[in-house]
Amino acid sequence: MNMKELWEESVKFHGHSCPGLAYGVRASVIAMEKLNINRSQDEEVVAIVENDACGVDAVQVITGCSIGKGNLIIRNYGKQVFIFIKRGYEKALRIYIKPLPRNDEERELRKRVFEKTATEEEKERYNKIRQERIEYLLNAKEEEVADIRWIEIEEPERARIFNSLQCEVCGEFFMETKGRIQDGKIVCLECFRYKE
Repeated sequence: MNMKELWEESVKFHGHSCPGLAYGVRASVIAMEKLNINRSQDEEVVAIVENDACGVDAVQVITGCSIGKGNLIIRNYGKQVFIFIKRGYEKALRIYIKPLPRNDEERELRKRVFEKTATEEEKERYNKIRQERIEYLLNAKEEEVADIRWIEIEEPERARIFNSLQCEVCGEFFMETKGRIQDGKIVCLECFRYKE
């Protein structure tokens, strides 16, 4: 798929168009090209993202990495950093999407839009600025939008399937690695209570 198609698929999945989503689209496309990978069908690619924002949805759509498959790991440091690992490859690719500067006009418009005090004209202007930001993020030269470097990182273990245990308090089943023993009973984390 080309950038336009990848963008449209990401917007469809995410539910709206925004610069944050463009961060993830651009990082994913850079990773796919530099690592020479296709969309991950299983766990052959791992993405470690350092935020839980809009761009993570694009990572899922484009790279095929997902929490359910165990190859999308969220380390929420609030940074627009995306690390991609091709299993069996010696190094990982770390991509930091640079923040786009905001001028006074944009800051004021953003404030009014979020406070719901913006006029229709102000909303239109703000949306035009956002669209310009998206276009820039998707189409500018890599070095203008991202710091890209190869890093050494320990390859995460593959997803594991564990047995289920039944909580002796609520009766619900849970993954055995998430259980505790309290007062001689096997309990889930939800039912486990720390004693003071």
